[in-house]
Amino acid sequence: MKIVALSTLFTATSLFGAAGPAPISNPTETASVTVVVSSLASTQSTVKLYFYNNPSGFLKDKQYTFMRAVKPGGQREVSLPVELTEGDWAVAITQDINNNDKLDKNFIGIPTEPFAFSNNVRATLAPPAFDECKFTVKGDGKVVNIVLK
Repeated sequence: MKIVALSTLFTATSLFGAAGPAPISNPTETASVTVVVSSLASTQSTVKLYFYNNPSGFLKDKQYTFMRAVKPGGQREVSLPVELTEGDWAVAITQDINNNDKLDKNFIGIPTEPFAFSNNVRATLAPPAFDECKFTVKGDGKVVNIVLK
């Protein structure tokens, strides 16, 4: 039953759309945030970080606020400084092990490539909610640590 539910999760919900970022609407105050992703599966394969600040669009196809792709450069950890508007944010991450520019899945729709979410939330029978993954940005210097599994 778990496999069927996870299959539904990853086939019915496209976690990471391929289109460009949606514009940020009327940004007010911004703050410097550093996202650190550790335990990378590959030291060469691209890591993609999808940033969300709208709970209703979280993990929906092409609904992220913006996306960044980072090459690990031989390291097992990447550090990405970004400027975010103050408020609540969540991050979804994938590592494209075979560099085919998509999240590969098995025959029942479960991802076969590493992925993770802010607050190190693990997907079980359903996708995580924005509130589980969110972190609050207020002022410079915030560091968000995420372990890729």
